[in-house]
Amino acid sequence: MRIALDAMGGDHGLAPNIAGALRAVAAAADLTVVLVGDEAQIGPALAAAGTYPTDRIEVVHSAGVIGMTEKPVEAFRKKPDNTIAQSWKLVATKKVDGLVSAGNTGAVVAGGLFTKRFLKGIRKPGIAAVMPNAKGRTVILDVGANVFPKPSHLLQYGVMGSVYAKHMLGVERPTIGLMNVGEEEVKGHDLVRQTYELFRNSPLNDRFIGNVEGRDIHRGACDVIVTDGFVGNVLLKQAEGLFEFVMGLIAKDVVGALTTERETAAKAVKQLVGRFHHSAAGGAPLLGVDGVCVICHGSSDDRAIANALATATQNVRVRLNDRIVEELATLPDLGEE
Repeated sequence: MRIALDAMGGDHGLAPNIAGALRAVAAAADLTVVLVGDEAQIGPALAAAGTYPTDRIEVVHSAGVIGMTEKPVEAFRKKPDNTIAQSWKLVATKKVDGLVSAGNTGAVVAGGLFTKRFLKGIRKPGIAAVMPNAKGRTVILDVGANVFPKPSHLLQYGVMGSVYAKHMLGVERPTIGLMNVGEEEVKGHDLVRQTYELFRNSPLNDRFIGNVEGRDIHRGACDVIVTDGFVGNVLLKQAEGLFEFVMGLIAKDVVGALTTERETAAKAVKQLVGRFHHSAAGGAPLLGVDGVCVICHGSSDDRAIANALATATQNVRVRLNDRIVEELATLPDLGEE
């Protein structure tokens, strides 16, 4: 199991990536992490880390780093030897099984598109995020890769999300909902209405529950929610912001107001944050590419990086891409690109 890690990516640079890689190899005896970045910085950082399995940490030199605010296409042209591009080359040439990056999300997606190595039948890859709900977890797809999808893309997202929910989250028969402004079939713009009809006339019909609304995500109305990348990204970031806001209020106005059992309450809040903070998932997989790609928050700490590497290795173990291709083969040819 070999996973490339963009060692220079993220808001905090090298430190959390190195620490996360070491945590990941300590937890998985079959994992080798290939650090992609500046050898002159990585070498001393590894030396300072102390004892670690040197046979399972490798370094591939790459001098260029794409900044978090840079435009992906321009950055790839100006810095062809960047860490994201080098990581994708390792995936494309089968030197690694996948990659993890906390760098510029647009650049990570663009790097995957530039390789033109999609799974058989895939029109557009999509980013899948896993959100907690009252019954377990919900997969939302897409959350940022494809802001102008066609109905056929969303149908494929339903397939990929369903396969992910089954083999990564253990949901035996995942149900699928379509994000809309109302539950009624006639609601929404052309994209969602046309997508609704595709689901109803597809092999997924027996698992398709129809339209769902934003409030249904955390209620656990279904296991997979399909939407375009613009709406999905807004939903994801709004949910993360709300979580931080509510946890902050609880810590200040509830725990802070206690005169007894304050320590116990603070511990409970900390555990709650640990369970549901985005670092627990580590990152969101880019599904539909030939290889494994997990995209992390720019603010990721070492825990998030380690968990993202764990997610990537699990994708490989369950042969997620093979299972996606098998399921896609059951869909009719819709003739759209």
